[in-house]
Amino acid sequence: MKTTFIALSAAMAVLFSGCSHKEVFKPEHVKGEWRSAGHLSASINQVTQSAAVLENGHLLSKDGEKMLKIPNDYSLINISDSWVITASPEGNMVLFPQDGTDSKITFDFKRGVAAASIQGDIVAVLFTNNEMALYSLESKKLLFKEPSNAPIAVDARIANPYFLKELVMFLTLDGKIVIVNSETKQVLRSVVVSSDEYFNNITYMNVIDNNLVASTGNTVLALSQKEAREKYEIRNIAYTADGIWLTTKQGEVIALSPTLQFKAKKKFPFAHFVGISVQNDRVFVLEQEGYMIALSKNLLTYDVFDIDMDSDNKIFVGDGQFYFDDRYINLK
Repeated sequence: MKTTFIALSAAMAVLFSGCSHKEVFKPEHVKGEWRSAGHLSASINQVTQSAAVLENGHLLSKDGEKMLKIPNDYSLINISDSWVITASPEGNMVLFPQDGTDSKITFDFKRGVAAASIQGDIVAVLFTNNEMALYSLESKKLLFKEPSNAPIAVDARIANPYFLKELVMFLTLDGKIVIVNSETKQVLRSVVVSSDEYFNNITYMNVIDNNLVASTGNTVLALSQKEAREKYEIRNIAYTADGIWLTTKQGEVIALSPTLQFKAKKKFPFAHFVGISVQNDRVFVLEQEGYMIALSKNLLTYDVFDIDMDSDNKIFVGDGQFYFDDRYINLK
């Protein structure tokens, strides 16, 4: 009995020591510190895909910090068509003009808005219960409504509705793209990206040269003349006319064609990637321990640089910049 107890105690000690020791990315060679950097007026407080809000309320868009201030306790939803879309503490959707004028517009919803976008007089709203709706910006009247299955659990990275001329693409919380004609107010098509039960909302979508690419946390879809899907545990994704690059939970950087044909893969053991940006001939990925990896597009060569960044910093990816804390680095 004593021998058994000692063996069990030893096994438990090994188990708990293994659980308490977290492996982190440690590059064998670091080229140096990335020098092209700048500062923000305050640290990042909120982050969305299209913009961020600093601790002092200043708006941070893809092209830099703006003097426009978001009120305290308001949640940023999106920047779209010259409007800053926010949610008030009361559950209203409040639109602020990007030019800083005081002509805000309030939609008295009294319920949660997950995502929203604007084009002209059309406001596309995805509610937290997965209901889709179109409203008139001028009259605030409901123009279209479409119910959908309410999600059980969602990824925090929620993609906003996407306008393509008269088409509105709702990127739902249960893994679908619902295409609505904003003129006829009719659903034209519904495309399933993924059918996973949990954390299955669309986290990314873009259209280039009539080729649509969308992803959830576990599936990427390419849609042009035909549909293609591939399963990856996706952390970050970037899509340009040259191809698709994504990082995975396994510490991989993967290169795909715009139609999801596999091109290359590079693995960085224990890496936890928090951002990706494709600039000129290189793919930049940000690692949470304070490293930036600059890879060739074919992933055959790369350099690792030190970044003065903490692992718990909020990250926002701009047009050629990585923003974190009260700083940023230029990639162009």
